[in-house]
Amino acid sequence: MKKLFGALLNYFIKGLLIVVPLGAAFLLIFWAVKSIDNALNLSGVLLTDAKGKPVYIPGLGILNVLVLILIAGILVTNVVTEPIKRWFNRWLNRLPLFKFLYSSIKDLTEAFVGEEKKFNEPVIVEVNEFGLKKIGFMVQRDLTKLNLPGDVAVYFPFSYSFAGQVVIISADKVKPIDRSAADMMKFVISGGVSGI
Repeated sequence: MKKLFGALLNYFIKGLLIVVPLGAAFLLIFWAVKSIDNALNLSGVLLTDAKGKPVYIPGLGILNVLVLILIAGILVTNVVTEPIKRWFNRWLNRLPLFKFLYSSIKDLTEAFVGEEKKFNEPVIVEVNEFGLKKIGFMVQRDLTKLNLPGDVAVYFPFSYSFAGQVVIISADKVKPIDRSAADMMKFVISGGVSGI
């Protein structure tokens, strides 16, 4: 009886290790998609049934987001010129809080999907005299504008988070890692449990 109970417990734990991450990932994706769809779904405003009640069309909010992103990409690529960009930047400078939020989100987005991906050079940094090392990503090689020649800026992401910390450190303490940036980011974000 003990062997049967032990085997069942073992199967249960192994099943738990499969089902919980899958379920949590699907739940998070479902929640995000549903939230975006509900927030941006205009069908209730534009369409009503015979009784005058709003008609909800599932997926229309997501379609609105995709079309908006596509139109913005087309406009920025083909229509927006340098004078318009300069005007937009002057306008942003008049709204300090909005400028701060916009530029921070824009920089973070560009770091992952822009033309100049920022987190593409994984490095390891010896942090103290006891040999403690941290994995990070080189974000600035030249800090002479900050009167810090010979120093570099390294971004250290936190585990189980998209937050992180930028540290300025002497360039000789930083060593490149011969692995892909995606693998190293996955390793750090997972708290080191993801295989590399």
